[in-house]
Amino acid sequence: CYRENILKTAKALVEDTKLLVSGAASSQDKLAQAAQSSANTITQLAEVVKLGAASLGSDDPETQVVLINAIKDVAKALSDLIGATKGAASKPADDPSMYQLKGAAKVMVTNVTSLLKTVKAVEDEATRGTRALEATIEYIKQELTVFQSSEVPEKVSSPEESIRMTKGITMATAKAVAAGNSCRQEDVIATANLSRKAVADMLTACKQASYHPDVGEEVRERALRFGTECTLGYLELLEHVLLV
Repeated sequence: CYRENILKTAKALVEDTKLLVSGAASSQDKLAQAAQSSANTITQLAEVVKLGAASLGSDDPETQVVLINAIKDVAKALSDLIGATKGAASKPADDPSMYQLKGAAKVMVTNVTSLLKTVKAVEDEATRGTRALEATIEYIKQELTVFQSSEVPEKVSSPEESIRMTKGITMATAKAVAAGNSCRQEDVIATANLSRKAVADMLTACKQASYHPDVGEEVRERALRFGTECTLGYLELLEHVLLV
């Protein structure tokens, strides 16, 4: 029942996505309607996903987290898409903002597809771990793209904060190696959830620290390069666990 409702609402959200993209080239009224419609649909989708997660019972909290993370990714992608749509409104087809809009729409559809794959995998215990890892790998790749963009973070933090966040990577690495050895679904799902948070926190802290007023251009470039290399190395580790 929940799966059918999620599928139906997700399809409606994809239609809203199409309207948002086409709305950039039409009137402000149509754009506002598309944005409002998508906001209503994502609220409905979040509710049915939460009900679906609750139906799993408290015995499997890690799988519940996988589902909640999936809808959070869709919501974030929608927020970014609406922002990109506003930026591209009334601009010519070859304007850079139009390329950003197409990119945001692609991420949006990718995340909706990922959510539907996750919902399907939840019903099959044998594929839950694999799907959770696949979703985490996709999420980390998206976070890395944001990290590598020229966008300056809204706030800065100290280098000490960045160092502190690397401890999470160390813990997640140990967990990933253990999951690769045990091959137990629950271990793999827990690894996926922990990895997602550890890498995202590290990337955020690294970028914020690299833009600290006391940090020079050369040090900033090195910090950003090492943040990227660390993430790529961790992605390789997760790919190996997935293979195992």
